Amino acid sequence: MYLFVYLIEEVILINYEYNLGSIIGKTNAKMKNNLARALKPYNVTHEQWPLLKWLWVQDGISQKQLSEITFKDQPTITRILDKLERRGLIRRQADPVDRRISLIYLTREGQEIRAALTPLALQALDHALQGLSEQEQDELKNLLNRISDNLD
Repeated sequence: MYLFVYLIEEVILINYEYNLGSIIGKTNAKMKNNLARALKPYNVTHEQWPLLKWLWVQDGISQKQLSEITFKDQPTITRILDKLERRGLIRRQADPVDRRISLIYLTREGQEIRAALTPLALQALDHALQGLSEQEQDELKNLLNRISDNLD
């Protein structure tokens, strides 16, 4: 009986190493850690990075829009924005049409930090993708997007 349980546990552990979800999860964790190390000298976290990135593209979007495009829930977005606001990188402003809506704007410092952070984030991504051709990178993105679409 104990041998049987042991063998089942071994099979589960072996399969875990090759399980697609485990591989994606492990890769995601390593990429986040790599990005966190790169951004740390600027006191920006890997959680704050996607919000800053979107605000550089479209400054003045709502907190709800940020939540939707970054796939983070409202409490998480609020917590991240609170930290960015304390850091002086963003400011909140009530929407003139609907004062219940907070629009998020970058401060001057939030705009200026882009020049320092973007190359660091790109280097972190390049490190993760080293050894993959552009065709392989495109293929990987397409496959992951197809999997994501299947889960919608």
